[in-house]
Amino acid sequence: MQQFYGRQQELNKLEFLTKKHTASLAVIKGRRRIGKSRLIEQFCTKYQHYIFIGQPPSLGFDGQQEREDFAHQLSRQLQIPTPRADDWGDLLWHLSDRVKKGRVVIVLDEINWLGHRDASFLGKLKSAWDLCFSKNPKLILILSGSLTGWIERNILHHTGFVGRISLDLTLKELPLADCHLFWKQTRQWSNYDKFKLLTITGGVPRYLEEILLDLDAEQNIRRMCFEPEGYLFNEFEQIFSDLFSQRNAIYHNLLELLINGPLELNDIYQALKVEKSGLIGEYLNDLSKAGFITRDYTWKINSGRESKLSRYRVSDNYLRFYLKYIKLNRRRIERDTIKRLPALDSILGLQFENLVLNNRQKLFELLGLDVDDIVYDNPFFQNKTLRQKGCQIDYMIQTRFNVLYIFEVKYHKTPISPTIITEVKEKVDRLLLPKNFSYRHGLIHVNGVSSKVIDSDFFNFIIDFSKFLNHS
Repeated sequence: MQQFYGRQQELNKLEFLTKKHTASLAVIKGRRRIGKSRLIEQFCTKYQHYIFIGQPPSLGFDGQQEREDFAHQLSRQLQIPTPRADDWGDLLWHLSDRVKKGRVVIVLDEINWLGHRDASFLGKLKSAWDLCFSKNPKLILILSGSLTGWIERNILHHTGFVGRISLDLTLKELPLADCHLFWKQTRQWSNYDKFKLLTITGGVPRYLEEILLDLDAEQNIRRMCFEPEGYLFNEFEQIFSDLFSQRNAIYHNLLELLINGPLELNDIYQALKVEKSGLIGEYLNDLSKAGFITRDYTWKINSGRESKLSRYRVSDNYLRFYLKYIKLNRRRIERDTIKRLPALDSILGLQFENLVLNNRQKLFELLGLDVDDIVYDNPFFQNKTLRQKGCQIDYMIQTRFNVLYIFEVKYHKTPISPTIITEVKEKVDRLLLPKNFSYRHGLIHVNGVSSKVIDSDFFNFIIDFSKFLNHS
């Protein structure tokens, strides 16, 4: 088994289930490659367990074939003759009959693949839980899957399962400090090299596992992204064909709209040239639940309340990198005619912002802020009206003490020049600030800042990216 990094909070939450005196039904969800199966394996090492995996749509299984595959998994793991696969109820009974007593963990992995081919599956699973599995007070049944929207609609929010779920766990990207552990065996990598790879992989552990420490960042990027055999070269199509199947093209089009920067919902309707409808909102929600995009709400500073205004952005760094670089060069990569990596600098700014926003808890720690003192935090924007100018802040924190922390997240290949001060001043001047508020300027950077920026004392906080890589 590969080395396991991080996820201690998630493991603790699973361990809490073993302290109960009744059976537990748990749901673990999150984007593909985020480490759901690996987390479950790590948890299960101490307990008797059975792990069953649904098969992806790309295999073309129908409901009968899915049941037959499950029957074969039952046979191998329970060491019994392969049962008939005519009915999910019978298959689940065979399983429940072997786990009536003792501490045991059962995992139905990729539950969305198991459930979408046979409309009777979830009903039979609910009945099996009520009548059989729940009777063993030391049993834990884990339902895991990547299609989070499907899981929420069909399990978490379905009347059949309401009140039965003991734990609902969504896995996010690993914090950067945990990502750094993947490099702990070597000291020859600069923080800038780590940054370049993290802007592509984000905190997705499966992608980090593909990095070879004896190669430099450029060599790893070429090997993973710009060679036909590279792990990340075909990853995008694999994810979308497995997750979204027939709606692949619609979701793809939405991502293409968002790769150049955040958009409000009205902007998306206009770009698609479609009438306003709940269907587009549903597709955006699916992409958000799958961990690929994020809906950032702005807020009203005077009240601290969330505004109705929001913007969608591609928050998954790999997907954005694929659409901006790999896809555009796909034919050349397949013909092996790319000899030099394309210049990546033009997209690293937004990639950097994603890394920071996905690690805001670390920023709170670096600032010495108590989360209970934070009223709201997010990228902030205000639209232009007759009373106010338009304004956009990379990241802002509002505290209950009426203090705003206004951050510029800036990537540059060389130390940042004093022009950054003018840029931030112009943004702050556009903010419609209540009279009783004060503010602090902050700068988060990668490759240093010029001495003139430091000497100006304009920024109250200047934070190097490397700070995010360190555990406290």
